[in-house]
Amino acid sequence: MAAAGERITFATVARAAQVSTWLVYAEGVREHVQAAIDQQSHEPAKARSQGRQTSPASLTTDLALAREEISSLRDERDRLREAVRQQLGQQLDQVSNRQLTDRVSELTEQVRQLERSEAQARTEAEQLGSRVAELQADLAAARTSLRKMIRQQAGPPDGQ
Repeated sequence: MAAAGERITFATVARAAQVSTWLVYAEGVREHVQAAIDQQSHEPAKARSQGRQTSPASLTTDLALAREEISSLRDERDRLREAVRQQLGQQLDQVSNRQLTDRVSELTEQVRQLERSEAQARTEAEQLGSRVAELQADLAAARTSLRKMIRQQAGPPDGQ
């Protein structure tokens, strides 16, 4: 396994040997497997040259790319949030506009009703004013007639 470049663990040794894992942990075998694991962990340069392990420069590049992608995703998230906020604002404005339009229609109808009522009241006031003028004229005529009747009834003064 070490010569083939396979990763050595207790489980992979047990599978390769087609034995149970407790056997590879048994005394006498365990030391050999552990030694192979330790030897393999001291070969990072060889593994790197074969492309099995990443170099620090590669990790740095991967980290930079990941940070750039994170930044891009954050920007996209912010743009989407703003778009949703604007959409919600427009929906709220439309609801408010509908309510305002309904309220304006309602108030306009009330104004029309009040104008009709005012016109009726003015007409009634004019009619009543005419009736008052007639009654005052009748009253004045009645007073004048009454004075004439009183003078006629009283007769000429005694000394004449």
